[in-house]
Amino acid sequence: MIDRSESRPETHVTIFGGSGFIGRYVCEYLLQAGVRLRVAVRDPRTAFFLQPLAQVGQFGAVRADLGGRESVAAAVKGADCVINLCGAFRTMEAVHVEGARIVAEEARAAGASSLVHVSAIGADPQSNSTYGRTKGEGEDAVRAAFPGATIIRPSLVFGPEDALTNRFAAMGRMPVVPVLAAKVRFQPVYVRDLAQAIAAATLDPARHGGKIYEIGGPEVLTMLDLQRAIFAQTGQSPDLVELPDIAGTLLSKFGFLPGAPLTGDQWKMLQHDNIVAPGAQGLAAFGIAPTPLAAVAGEWLDRFRSRKSAGRRLTSSTAA
Repeated sequence: MIDRSESRPETHVTIFGGSGFIGRYVCEYLLQAGVRLRVAVRDPRTAFFLQPLAQVGQFGAVRADLGGRESVAAAVKGADCVINLCGAFRTMEAVHVEGARIVAEEARAAGASSLVHVSAIGADPQSNSTYGRTKGEGEDAVRAAFPGATIIRPSLVFGPEDALTNRFAAMGRMPVVPVLAAKVRFQPVYVRDLAQAIAAATLDPARHGGKIYEIGGPEVLTMLDLQRAIFAQTGQSPDLVELPDIAGTLLSKFGFLPGAPLTGDQWKMLQHDNIVAPGAQGLAAFGIAPTPLAAVAGEWLDRFRSRKSAGRRLTSSTAA
């Protein structure tokens, strides 16, 4: 949990990627903790929606590009804490490895006391997917430049603005929904739980610095289970058809799956479970009780409910 006492008076935090899906919630918790927050993004205008969350003089947005060392150095100048949330599915080498290295090196040069680097479960320099490999190489680069950095690896993240539950719920309007990698397991985590952990790690490097955390939710779900859970929330009842792996291989060559893109690299990632490793530290280390999907998803998925199913809401016994 975050305590305002964890942030020193006039603690300055620079966050790269703060205007994104996860970043907006991290910023909310940091601003509540009373820090001075600088959001570093390619276009500062994309971060202005965060301004109402801040007190006068508490928030600022600056232009920065991970590919430009000078802009990164300017963004972290005077920062006590630095967070890197940036990720990509196209320029992965540039963002996950070189960009992460630059942020870590400039955070160290600026004298920052903490650096939180957000990676992903499955990060491994030996991974057969470009995403997993570059995430792993990025972690190595960060630790080499800033040994006290905190590495946070989340599983799939769900929340109001996500590209996960919203996309599946939109597909639920079809009579038949194809399901690839139906038996692959995930441990979806609520965006607010993850954001709170990131903020806490940022403000307490004495406790969290140098550690690796794998962040997952309270439930391990197969891809098929996950889609069923989403459709139960929306009251939709499409027929779910499990596709064989050969179909995924062929679809990835064309670059799409009905309702969603699917690259060859994404298909490689779907060959492996995306769950917290046994013995890994997670949300419990931050005193955070993980939130089940069923406890909150209705807040943003109700818009997908048909009139026929309106009024029926799924409740979760684990949410009590």
